[in-house]
Amino acid sequence: MAKPVDTIAVEAAIQPKKTRKSKRFKNQGQLMWMSLPVLIYVMLFSYYPIWGWTMAFQNYKPAKSFGEQEWVGLKQFKFLFTDDSFLRVLRNTIGMSAINMVLGFVTAIVFAILLNEVKNKLFKRSIQTISYLPHFLSWIIVTGIVATSLSVDGGIVNEVLMKLGIIHEPIMWLSEPKYFWGIVGASHVWKEVGWNAIIYLAAITSIDPSLYEAAEIDGANRYHKMWYITLPGIKSIVIILLIMNLGWILEAGFEVQYLLGNGVVVDWSETIDIFVLKYGLKQGNYSLATAAGIFKTVVSITLIYAANTIAKRFGEERLI
Repeated sequence: MAKPVDTIAVEAAIQPKKTRKSKRFKNQGQLMWMSLPVLIYVMLFSYYPIWGWTMAFQNYKPAKSFGEQEWVGLKQFKFLFTDDSFLRVLRNTIGMSAINMVLGFVTAIVFAILLNEVKNKLFKRSIQTISYLPHFLSWIIVTGIVATSLSVDGGIVNEVLMKLGIIHEPIMWLSEPKYFWGIVGASHVWKEVGWNAIIYLAAITSIDPSLYEAAEIDGANRYHKMWYITLPGIKSIVIILLIMNLGWILEAGFEVQYLLGNGVVVDWSETIDIFVLKYGLKQGNYSLATAAGIFKTVVSITLIYAANTIAKRFGEERLI
């Protein structure tokens, strides 16, 4: 005779937790074994190397074994926060990262919304394809294109501006510190705007078409539909991506600043990554390089959790 449903529910409720967990593990055994290689990979390449953080608290010398290293406590961190060079590169990193993030968000959202309004499918797909292509170029190629375009001798930017009468003589764009951050931001936009717009285009397609039809019946024009339907419809995606990007606020880049930078604009082009390469690795101060890396990680995690908490408090979508 079969047991009543209520009896089965009561037995499941009073069943020991260990038994329930073992049954769940048994039922999902295949998934557990399939995830084992990924778990091993993460442990080996993401968690095991964390032991190297101990170098930040040592006067690390590669010739000595781990037990022979001299422990110096927070000496490397104190040096970072009192060194004028590090404070300068920290300013540059935050400034360029903020410009890249703001321009990247605004241009990708605007591009996705405008592209969504294009009705000609062939033209729309062509524009999408063209906008994606720069993403697959390496920064070496991109910086070469940027340097050639901004060249004083025949650069297309100077030529166009002189033809339009905006300037009367070529400008040395890459030798003027005040232009460098803007050039980096524009380079990031040109390279990534099409790729970044993909997720917004996907979010727009999930909006109920009946909302647009109802708005059109009520007399709304394209601008009204974009402002009152499209933007609110992708708001959750924007917030989640913003939270994720806040964690990269100290990742302004390395290749573009290193390749476009020169001695004239060095005070405005160096980032934390270049600082680590220049003062940490090239001079053999691995402890200082590790301390800078720890600082970036702690700041990133703190910003992610802070942004996530603020989003939760305001009732918005959150990452965690």
